[in-house]
Amino acid sequence: MGISQVTTGILRIEDAGTNCYVLEHDDALVFVDAGLPRTWRFTHEALRRIGREWADVTDIVVTHAHFDHIGFAAKAQREFGVRVWVHPEDHRIAAHPYRYQPGRPRLLYPLLHPGSIPVLGSMVRAGALRVPGVDAIEDLAAEQPPAGLRVIHTPGHTDGHCILHLPDRGVVFTGDALVTLDPYTGRTGPRVVARAGTKDAPVARDSLDLVAATDADLVLTGHGEPWTHGAAAAAQLARSREIA
Repeated sequence: MGISQVTTGILRIEDAGTNCYVLEHDDALVFVDAGLPRTWRFTHEALRRIGREWADVTDIVVTHAHFDHIGFAAKAQREFGVRVWVHPEDHRIAAHPYRYQPGRPRLLYPLLHPGSIPVLGSMVRAGALRVPGVDAIEDLAAEQPPAGLRVIHTPGHTDGHCILHLPDRGVVFTGDALVTLDPYTGRTGPRVVARAGTKDAPVARDSLDLVAATDADLVLTGHGEPWTHGAAAAAQLARSREIA
């Protein structure tokens, strides 16, 4: 687990190879993604570091509704009335986090890619098998979300996957459209998540063009370390790598 400031006004919380972010923008205080259930305990420390608390948080903006990105969303909604924003094509997954079809069966991945075992094991210990669904959801496509985020629909990993761009800061949150750690293989560096987690790999590869088009300097991913060499370079590397 780690809490770090990646740039002015953005904290990264890493737990079990999975990232979520605290974003300050003018008067708004929001989370980008909601990690795993255990991540909840680390959010309090992150907020204390910037002199804030959960009562100050208004929104969680979700890049996509897989279980490792909505882990504490229902709890935040229930205890603090936080709004949860999800693209409409991922609403069903948000309500039922385990009812989705990956592009390839997951069971053999730890055998084929033993480097994934430490990552997947840590995710299980962080609550990956017991994520509650979220019922009351704001439509990420219909309205402008808070904190100056520009929503760009990037399907492939899920039907409703979106990246979130802050043009004025040169930052893009890529969720799992582009990661620097693939939990299903253990491989690092910019890439598309393996078919064990990605619904449609060819569509996901095409969505890398939208990542590159942001021309962001700083790429903040759903898994792995921040990428500081620009979105275009990250997308080019990801496009060149085989999707497992």
